[in-house]
Amino acid sequence: MASLGTYLRLARAGFILVREGVVSSLPADDLPAPARFAHSIAGLLAKRRAKSAERSDRLARAVERLGPSWVKLGQFLATRPDVVGVDIARDLAGLQDRMTTFPEPVARRAIEESLGREVPELYTRFDPPIAAASIAQVHPAEISDDEATRKVAVKVVRPGVRQRFRRDLEVFYLVSQLQERFIPSSRRLRPVEITKTLEQTTRIEMDLRLEAAALSEMAENTRDDPGFRVPAVDWERTGRDVVTMEWIDGTKMSDVEGLRAAGHDLHALADTLIQSFLRHTLRDGFFHADMHQGNLFVDPKGMIVAVDMGIVSRLHRKERRFLAEILYGFITRDYRRVADVHFEAGYVPARHDPASFAQAIRAIGEPIHGQPAETISMARLLTLLFEVTELFDMETRPELVMLQKTMVVVEGVARTLNPKFNMWKAAEPVVASWIRDNLGPKRIATDVKAGAIAALRLAEQLPDLATRTERLATEVGEMAENGLRFDDATSEAIGKAEARHTRSGRIALWVIAIALVAIALRLY
Repeated sequence: MASLGTYLRLARAGFILVREGVVSSLPADDLPAPARFAHSIAGLLAKRRAKSAERSDRLARAVERLGPSWVKLGQFLATRPDVVGVDIARDLAGLQDRMTTFPEPVARRAIEESLGREVPELYTRFDPPIAAASIAQVHPAEISDDEATRKVAVKVVRPGVRQRFRRDLEVFYLVSQLQERFIPSSRRLRPVEITKTLEQTTRIEMDLRLEAAALSEMAENTRDDPGFRVPAVDWERTGRDVVTMEWIDGTKMSDVEGLRAAGHDLHALADTLIQSFLRHTLRDGFFHADMHQGNLFVDPKGMIVAVDMGIVSRLHRKERRFLAEILYGFITRDYRRVADVHFEAGYVPARHDPASFAQAIRAIGEPIHGQPAETISMARLLTLLFEVTELFDMETRPELVMLQKTMVVVEGVARTLNPKFNMWKAAEPVVASWIRDNLGPKRIATDVKAGAIAALRLAEQLPDLATRTERLATEVGEMAENGLRFDDATSEAIGKAEARHTRSGRIALWVIAIALVAIALRLY
């Protein structure tokens, strides 16, 4: 049960959403009559200025008043158009994770407590913050070693953010539980599981050691990749509340004119971006899940540099194989294969007809083949997929939704660089290579090798398994001969449970007896 404080915090959040006009801006056509009445009342209570503002502006003002945790919630729900709808997801995606900076002395104290060393000992220069988000803020600094003095970026966690997030998370759980309880149609989307995913990703984002580890892993994976890299991490100056990394001198991908003025090939950058993302996804099963323009730079050498890896995601080999087969099925117009893959993966419940699902997939795929490749929008394709999977009770797959969201964002960035960007042509070398290596004869050799390794490990465990089996057989034999024995604590617990059961049974019998007597008297 939620505490009274949780309900009060939920009431405050609801009041702010009403006053800022967010509730009244939501569609109400499909709501039942009581909900439509409440929707109209919310419109009357909204501020005058909110009534004339765009919905995205209303959301921005409301979230700013609610605080950092709600910024993260909004950004997270922007990745879930299957939950909030495509239009609202688009509005949420525009939320700016820009907060006021906290004082430099507070940041210095956090660094010293996290690393156990004084700031002057760690950095030869430490400057005031230049940017702040809901979780942390960034300071320019310099360090000196035997090689030279070099500039670094120091990211420091916002004080008190963990405690604030913990309190707000109780509200998020309460809302998701109420949603599952009173809106049966939403259970397919698993609101409580969505909240758990938000909790996990945000807790990871609040431990900067894990972001540093993600940067390190990505650096290893992309060491030989053309045109892409991530900043190097300074592990000596990294802890739970602080991460120090290479300072990136470059042009943000949001500054298209700046990129053009610097002499970069915008079309080549668009191709490199989508190919890099697909390599990370298919080859490594590990990708940057927040690749918007603000987190992407182009250095003077023309390399794309991705920063801020607080949000990452993974795909296991099985999911990567299914993803490739689904993509390949769309390309070759083999819609029955696409449908079969959904059923084999367990994405669609077995009670549905694969032929009917293949028909729905065809309704998505055929219009694609009738358009020029550069006009096909991945966002539109995914919107149709969400609609179809809802019809067939497909449960939410968080890892696939994160992949789809990131793919849409990356495609959007590529199209700002090249409005006629042909995603399929750019992706073909990477996807074709992965399909050739993992869905052809080479896959059989890989599977045989994996099976042989699994068999070898099983053989190594056989002596231990034999010993456990012999011990279990002996214990079962003793129980058959002497009966099952419990220790005193177990016997006492069983006795108490039996007593409660007997007492409950007697109460139930009395209730039934009284009801029967009442019925008899009424009939008499």
